[in-house]
Amino acid sequence: MASRGPRAEEARAAIREAVAAKGHATANAQRAVERLDEAFATGALQRTPFIEQALGDLRVALERDEGQKLGGKSAEASRFILRAIDRMLDEA
Repeated sequence: MASRGPRAEEARAAIREAVAAKGHATANAQRAVERLDEAFATGALQRTPFIEQALGDLRVALERDEGQKLGGKSAEASRFILRAIDRMLDEA
C-alpha cells in the first residue's frame, strides 16, 4: 500500500526535485538516494520491491574507486534508473 499524507507528499516532492534538478546526473542521483533513504528511515515512504531493486542498481552505478570521477555510463545509467524510480514513486 502506498504511503499517504503530507509527509509522504513532501518526501515525494523532494525526491522528484532531486531527480529533475539541473546539474550532473550522478550528483542528482546521489541526492535522490539520500532523500529516499531519509524518507524510508523516517517512515514517510514505504519501501517497495521495485524501489529497493532500483536503489540497489543505482548504488552500483554510483560506485567508484578513490579519486575516480563518475561520468559517461554512470550518468546514463543514473538518468535511466531515476526516471524509473520517478514513475514508481507514487507506490512507495
